[in-house]
Amino acid sequence: MKKKVPKFKTEDEEREFWAAEDSTEYVDWTKAKRVVLSKLKPSVRTISLRLPESMLEELKLIANKRDVPYQSLVKIFLAERIEEEIRSNSLRQSEA
Repeated sequence: MKKKVPKFKTEDEEREFWAAEDSTEYVDWTKAKRVVLSKLKPSVRTISLRLPESMLEELKLIANKRDVPYQSLVKIFLAERIEEEIRSNSLRQSEA
């Protein structure tokens, strides 16, 4: 029998509780179902990035040809490269 989850007065109180407790003592994860939360937007953080002016101009030209803002193009390029790196690292690890 699983332990009963206590009632919390605040989110902070609940956060502290779960940070200290083992959720498997409270929840039967074998009965959990995967859920897609399609309306959630990922957390974003603004960063400063210094680029050579020529690179920025080239990015803007490519973005204009693709009809997307250049900042979005940078995110697309980064996402593609990150995925590529993750795949190649996974392949290397499986070969080892």
